[in-house]
Amino acid sequence: MTEQYPFKWRHFEVEIILLCVRWYLRYALSYRDLEERFCQN
Repeated sequence: MTEQYPFKWRHFEVEIILLCVRWYLRYALSYRDLEERFCQN
């Protein structure tokens, strides 16, 4: 059997991706809001 990787071409850690998805669904945030929150320098 082959393993499947749900985030094969990811640029971020899996935990960050899942956290963003949870926040996006729970708080009706836009992608821009999430980007500002998690991609700060």
